[in-house]
Amino acid sequence: MTSWDIKPQGVQGHLKTVGGNAGELEKALNALLTAMSEAAQAAGTAVPGSQSGMTPQGPLAPGAGLAPGSAFVAPQKALGPVAAALGEYLTERKPEFKSMAERIEACILGAVAATNEYLEGDLDQAKAAQDAARSVNLDILREKTGGKK
Repeated sequence: MTSWDIKPQGVQGHLKTVGGNAGELEKALNALLTAMSEAAQAAGTAVPGSQSGMTPQGPLAPGAGLAPGSAFVAPQKALGPVAAALGEYLTERKPEFKSMAERIEACILGAVAATNEYLEGDLDQAKAAQDAARSVNLDILREKTGGKK
């Protein structure tokens, strides 16, 4: 790179925008997790009612209650196929969600570190910060910006 022309106020404005968008992404992911959890609970199970671990709803015929120590009550709540599929989907996507968060953090920390180094006149360190952000090396970036490891 032959020359740099960084305007710190412009970087600050972009970081505020990115931070706001990151907050919106976090809200969307939390809403996704909540909705999928509710969907899994609402989907029910594929086992007979007495084995699902669920309490019967509505009026029961006299003597229709479960006998003490009944062998038909599952020790755990049964998991239906929809709930299992949703759980598997979220498990498979977890690395992608984590990667999104890490890339956003790396971009923000890299921009802050590179701008600070630029302002201090150390273009080699600014380039190193930029390269660390590009490779999502959070340890180096957190160290440069005084963040936690």
